[in-house]
Amino acid sequence: MPDPREAFDAESTALQVIDGIDLRGSTAIVTGAGSGIGVETARALAAAGAAVTLAVRDVARAAQVAADIRASTGNGAVRVALVDLADLGSVRSFVDAWSGPLNLLVNNAGIMDSPEMRTPQGWEMHFAVNHLGHFALAQALHPAMLSAGGARIVSVSSSGHGSSGIRFDDPFFERDPYDPGLAYGQSKTANVLFALKATRRWHGDGIAAAAVMPGGIWTNLQRHWNPAVLADMKKRYATKTVEQGAATSIYVATRATLGPGTPAYYEDCHPAKVVSAIEGGVHGVLPHALDAVAAERLWEVSVRLVAQTD
Repeated sequence: MPDPREAFDAESTALQVIDGIDLRGSTAIVTGAGSGIGVETARALAAAGAAVTLAVRDVARAAQVAADIRASTGNGAVRVALVDLADLGSVRSFVDAWSGPLNLLVNNAGIMDSPEMRTPQGWEMHFAVNHLGHFALAQALHPAMLSAGGARIVSVSSSGHGSSGIRFDDPFFERDPYDPGLAYGQSKTANVLFALKATRRWHGDGIAAAAVMPGGIWTNLQRHWNPAVLADMKKRYATKTVEQGAATSIYVATRATLGPGTPAYYEDCHPAKVVSAIEGGVHGVLPHALDAVAAERLWEVSVRLVAQTD
């Protein structure tokens, strides 16, 4: 019989990938699950029986999403909790309220190409939300994942990582002029490097991670784009549905083989090819996102930055 992992591709949906998986008795957190692919990621996990927490900024909106997921899956264990990844005090409050083991952490929330914004610490917002907030969340939830006796972290990245490595000398654009594309790209590279280092650092604790590229999908993520550019892009490029966009997150969360030495970046439910330039604006992972030295350095920098807010 063919390997069932080979049955999934760019057209697969999250519910197709989760079919046959039993997650009853397990727990999951999905950040940014109030819209876009986060909703369908949470829905698929709930359909498999997991107790799912939608970790969001807009709890009223997410409450409606949770009600819809409960109705569509028959799983009543879907709840909403407040977390603002730009505010590490909010991250700490979310973790303080968590109890019990955690099997799956899906770091899905993010911002893209926004105007220049900064946290109270002066951190550039893409790096703060897309990377540092999720880094702090995972660090603080490490005991809960350890107690699960086997946990996975899904780090939602993007082909946008191709536009920038980690700007270690000026990560917050304090010296150079702010560039939203570079800021987004840096944060998406950070997502991959985090997954790479987390797996190597925590594999002895039974925790593994990998990053995913959901694919080209039109969601609220592009709200900061020029409307004319967005309209033109929608005409010229084929895209996935949100259900298809959530598929690779579900694949990594439930089916992929993860651990030291295994692929750290997936697309279309398969490990991505290492390339010298992103193909077609979508496919492949660049070497700078898989650099073990950069991953170690980023981890050390992130630890220092997060510690400054304690």
